[in-house]
Amino acid sequence: MKNIFYTFLLVLSLSSCSEFQKALKSEDIAEKFRVGTELYEQEKYGKANRLFAQIIPQYRGKPQAEKLTYMYAKTYYEMGDYHLSGYQFERFETAYPRSEKAEEASFLSARSYYMLSPVYSKEQKETVQALDKLQIFLSKYPDSEYLPEVNKMVKELDYKLEKKAFEIAKQYNQIAYFDASDYEASIKSFDNFLLEYPGSTFREEAMYYRLDSAYRLAINSMQYKKEARLMTAQGYYNSFIKYYSDSKFAEEANRMNDELTAELNKFETKS
Repeated sequence: MKNIFYTFLLVLSLSSCSEFQKALKSEDIAEKFRVGTELYEQEKYGKANRLFAQIIPQYRGKPQAEKLTYMYAKTYYEMGDYHLSGYQFERFETAYPRSEKAEEASFLSARSYYMLSPVYSKEQKETVQALDKLQIFLSKYPDSEYLPEVNKMVKELDYKLEKKAFEIAKQYNQIAYFDASDYEASIKSFDNFLLEYPGSTFREEAMYYRLDSAYRLAINSMQYKKEARLMTAQGYYNSFIKYYSDSKFAEEANRMNDELTAELNKFETKS
């Protein structure tokens, strides 16, 4: 019985392949549409895509064009070609804004761009683009059934940008151990980060490393710049300890402040 069953599957598979090859070579666009649709419904998206690509132009303006355009975009999505699926779903929504598939197409287009977002350590152009597309979707469909998933994607992408910005600022701090001039770049990067992401999960670390950079810059400064930088660093300490007195960094922050105070007292003694 098993042999009969496997033989049947083999014959069915060969028949399907044969039908696909015939349709691929045929000049009958209706046959290509029929076979392509069958393959699409069987989730054979690569083959369906090849047939749809041949007939999309000929169906423009015809009643079947809406269904064909949607399926064509969906094949790219299911194949994992998110550059093209994002583009094709956008074209579908533009061409058929009143379609019952318009909202889904808009969502899948935005999700395609989301899928293109790289890990945080890489250039984040695609992440920014994905956020733009998701925000556009939310403005058009504020009550969408896809709202929970869209919000989840937005949160994930926002976190990725936060992580990227935080790691860049932290990198300046670490590089500055070898080149003190980078402490100023580190402070500026952390200032910008805290302004741009005031509610970030990295806020505590950002405020600590900003203090660390300001402390090291001040302690290692030339005498004529030192007093002002000591006062700036102490201001960062006060801000940090105000919000994070129980921080795991509090002991080290207090040690820095003691040294900053001792150095400032030298200027008071001189005056």
